[in-house]
Amino acid sequence: MFVEDAPRQAADLAERMVPPKWSYMEELWIPIWDTINIATLGTALAIIMAFPIAFCAARNTTPSTVLVRPIALFIIVSSRSINSLIWALMLVTLIGPGVMAGVIAIGLRSIGFCAKLLYEAIEEIDPTQVEAITATGASGAQKLSYGIVPQILPAFAGISVFRWDINIRESTVLGLVGAGGIGLQLDASISTLTWTQVSLILLVILGTVIVSEWVSAKIRHAII
Repeated sequence: MFVEDAPRQAADLAERMVPPKWSYMEELWIPIWDTINIATLGTALAIIMAFPIAFCAARNTTPSTVLVRPIALFIIVSSRSINSLIWALMLVTLIGPGVMAGVIAIGLRSIGFCAKLLYEAIEEIDPTQVEAITATGASGAQKLSYGIVPQILPAFAGISVFRWDINIRESTVLGLVGAGGIGLQLDASISTLTWTQVSLILLVILGTVIVSEWVSAKIRHAII
């Protein structure tokens, strides 16, 4: 009976959501800014942590394929296995609601994504460049700086921008569990059945995602 009644309920809900409450936009600027900050800082946190993990996971750069590499791979799999909403739910319980929980949740979720793609890029580098630098008597740090890092920088930049674009989308819903951002307003508006505010928030989220997609596409095009 619920399925049969769904079209009528959907039409009724759509009627209540029109027109959007444009005056409510004044309340959304700060939450939008918080959402962007959550995505940006979370991505930065993930990149900082993913960089050494990726080198530990790659076969051609890991200090130990027996001990270090399995630990790095375990971290990558663990990060990718838990959704950002679950991370946020746990962090809100641990450190309280707010933007900080959202930033850490996005960061923990993104580590596995960034590290996996980055370590695959490291394994695909041209070894002859590293061998040429090694032949000059370069140290390990010099081989890393001049032989490996320059080859993976384009991939690293592209991965970072792509993940930031994904995190913009994910951060819009973290407020549903109390982790800050525009999701807090969305949850409050749904709870109070203020559907004209809900429609405005959905439009704002759509606009934010479209802009972030455009920005990330421009940056990736400039890098590549």
